[in-house]
Amino acid sequence: MPQLEASVDIDFQSDVYKQAYSRINAIVIEGEEQAYENYLQLTAMLPDHEETLTKLAKMENRHKKGFEACGRNLNVTPDLEFARQFFAQLHHNFQNAAAQGKLVTCLLIQALIIECFAIAAYNIYIPVADPFARKITEGVVKDEYLHLNFGEEWLKANFEASREELEEANRQNLPLVWQMLNQVEADARVLGMEKEALVEDFMIAYGEALSNIGFSTRDIMRMSAYGLRAA
Repeated sequence: MPQLEASVDIDFQSDVYKQAYSRINAIVIEGEEQAYENYLQLTAMLPDHEETLTKLAKMENRHKKGFEACGRNLNVTPDLEFARQFFAQLHHNFQNAAAQGKLVTCLLIQALIIECFAIAAYNIYIPVADPFARKITEGVVKDEYLHLNFGEEWLKANFEASREELEEANRQNLPLVWQMLNQVEADARVLGMEKEALVEDFMIAYGEALSNIGFSTRDIMRMSAYGLRAA
């Protein structure tokens, strides 16, 4: 496993590493902050699940604090302005969908795309992380599967009514994942994370989520192609 071997050669205190880490660390901090806000927004759209969604939101807030501690551990100041720009389009799409009452689109963005993106990134990062960040990230990943599961279960229970909107939301938002990955490809490589591995892990997690909801293998291949064409 080359990912595991890479950690031997990484100098966590080098300027190059810290510069790259300032952007990657900011992305996970901002990602958790936006997830916190998104889940709180979803409580208004799914009042019957308010307790569960509030619990998920609080979990994301804890993750944010954990990743802030990871930055402090390496004496790195996260580049939060970069991170806000990084998430800008996906954040805009979520807010726009929420304003229109498009619950299915909001769930696809937050509970599927963002959670699968996070799970893939964290799993690839863990073997090459510094010891402090590794412990934090391992705990976070376990929680993220709970978030993914919530979105999957709701969409599975409402699959036929949600299907058309899910396909449209996929067309609009999946290409953004590749644009985002391209933006951080160089920084991720400095941290020991290869873009190809991130893409592969994301596509596996996202495909499994779509399958669990009710899409066929043929559907998933067709839907996934919207992302690959943007790669």
